[in-house]
Amino acid sequence: MPRLAIVYLSTQGSTKMMAEAIAQGAREKHIDVDVNSFYEWDPADVAEYDAICIGSSTFYYTMLEPISKFLDKLIDIGIEGKVGASFGSYGWSGEAPVQIAERLRKAGVDVIDPVLRIQYIPNEKDLAECIRLGKDLGIKMKKKHI
Repeated sequence: MPRLAIVYLSTQGSTKMMAEAIAQGAREKHIDVDVNSFYEWDPADVAEYDAICIGSSTFYYTMLEPISKFLDKLIDIGIEGKVGASFGSYGWSGEAPVQIAERLRKAGVDVIDPVLRIQYIPNEKDLAECIRLGKDLGIKMKKKHI
């Protein structure tokens, strides 16, 4: 079964809510999903998955520094050819998911567009969008493995 790693850093809990909803959508497409805060992941382990979904809230117009460093390590290991996605919550600007997607693309990852950005705490409609992203990841992963 294809495997998806969802890595996030959530300062207020909103990005974590998004990560869990994305995981739910992927599981509905029969994808094996592991979702954890980046603190619980080793980049070398994440690089072993078929797809990688990375989330960060936006802080001062950029992704959180620990996620940026984690992404550097992940890219150094090599993730070319994998399926990917990015997501995150924000208060006023929301650049982090776009920056994550750009770095994943430069590393050779097939990133799902558009990135998923949600302002403030996700509501029911927002979480439905997260579930949809998880399903889209699952569909893309399965197509790539046929």
